[in-house]
Amino acid sequence: NYGPKRPYFKRYSTPMFFKSHDLPQPYFKRVVYLIRDGRDVMVSYFHHFKAMEGKEVDLMQVVKGKVGVPAVYKWHQHVETWLANPFAAQMLAIKYEDLKNNPVNELRRFCAFAGVEREGAWLQRIADKASFENMRQKEATNGMGLLAWPKDKAFVRRGQVGSHKDEMPPEVLEVFLREAGDTLRKLGYLE
Repeated sequence: NYGPKRPYFKRYSTPMFFKSHDLPQPYFKRVVYLIRDGRDVMVSYFHHFKAMEGKEVDLMQVVKGKVGVPAVYKWHQHVETWLANPFAAQMLAIKYEDLKNNPVNELRRFCAFAGVEREGAWLQRIADKASFENMRQKEATNGMGLLAWPKDKAFVRRGQVGSHKDEMPPEVLEVFLREAGDTLRKLGYLE
């Protein structure tokens, strides 16, 4: 993506932060890895894929890796590769669920990792501004700012922890657990 030998990132500031869905790379030196329950990830990605591609697919196709990103690497493979940290990056793992339930604490952890000091009131303001409700309102008012995103589809959809419980049929869940159950257990999502 960034040239034949090595990537190039234009630095506008230091430190510089950017989002990626890539697997670990030697040039990713300091990483904040956001982890979410894979069952919820599959449901979320299913809706994302349908909106972006404008195709009818079913959730089973996504979980089996027949369409989209899971055809390249599956959720559990992505997570396990990052947790193995093959290039010894300095890494902070944050669970989406913890970020939803206690955003100030997770922001405090992030700031400590980034070497930034902020007061609790400042962190609370950031948490409030980044709340699901505010993100939803911002999207409704300003759109998402993504040219490829269909205007008639909500990008910020549910943001609910455990959304798989009412959106993932039992037979799809069974297939997903067969492949990703060990990873879910390792992360504390299953007993």
